[in-house]
Amino acid sequence: MRRDEFSDMRALIEVARERSFTRAAANLGVSRSALSHTIRALEQRLGIQLLSRTTRDVAPTAAGERLIKGIEPHFQGIADEVAALGSLRNTPAGSLRIVCPDDAIDLVFRQRMPQFLLDYPDINVELIVDNGLTNIVEDQFDAGVRLGEAIAKDMVAVRVSSDIQYTVVGSPEYLDKNPLPVTPQDLTSHQCINLRLPTSGAIYAWEFQKKKREFSVRVEGQLTFNNLVPAIDAAIDGSGLIYAPQNFVQRYIDRGRLREVLADWCPTFQGYHLFYPSRRNMSPAFAAFIATFRFASRDRYRQTAVAEETDNSV
Repeated sequence: MRRDEFSDMRALIEVARERSFTRAAANLGVSRSALSHTIRALEQRLGIQLLSRTTRDVAPTAAGERLIKGIEPHFQGIADEVAALGSLRNTPAGSLRIVCPDDAIDLVFRQRMPQFLLDYPDINVELIVDNGLTNIVEDQFDAGVRLGEAIAKDMVAVRVSSDIQYTVVGSPEYLDKNPLPVTPQDLTSHQCINLRLPTSGAIYAWEFQKKKREFSVRVEGQLTFNNLVPAIDAAIDGSGLIYAPQNFVQRYIDRGRLREVLADWCPTFQGYHLFYPSRRNMSPAFAAFIATFRFASRDRYRQTAVAEETDNSV
């Protein structure tokens, strides 16, 4: 394969993955017009259309899908081998791409990230905030962060936070004007700020627990967000009640800007875990990342099969 053909194939894979010439061009560090010319020249050279283009989307044709399926594993293998060369360096180096929900930035990474960057100046970290169930293999992330209950069994998981208690909170102004809810069913008479799940598009049902009884309540309100941060801001502004991780809103509770309700009904979930494919070759940079962000305490740790695999794998 000529060098230009190698670059052209890499460009094809990137466009197909992003489903966008604009995003793919940004990832590759080239202009959109140059990337479009590259793909067009590749199609002309092969004598077959590889991408189907519309005004709103770009997707592989059947021929393009077949070609990409055949060559993409080889490109991934090359990337893995290049990353493995980091083991020959005295200092871990390379780039890491991690996808996580918005509150994990604060609960997992914010406190320890500055020291990690100082300790490993040759490692670059890209944190992508996505509250959906991202496919980290398909989207080529090194790892993702999710609650322990939501991780697939074929993934290796490393706990990176304590258990997470959820809570219902509202501003003092809102709660002074409305009757305090005594049970979750009382929420039906309140303005509740909803979150839309990006993967399914459904509205998240608030989860509660009393003794061994677990149930969900679908609440209603005038405001809906797909991100927790502006939803909490809206609660602080007095627009209604919000269901959120307690650690994430504790600072506002301490300052008196939010007040808790229904504390006896709110459940605790297994903490956040960093997860990645079990077949992944671990680079020194990724190993250093895990060592830094692994949650130290084993208190209240549920020893699931996933957790046991983690301890044997890292």
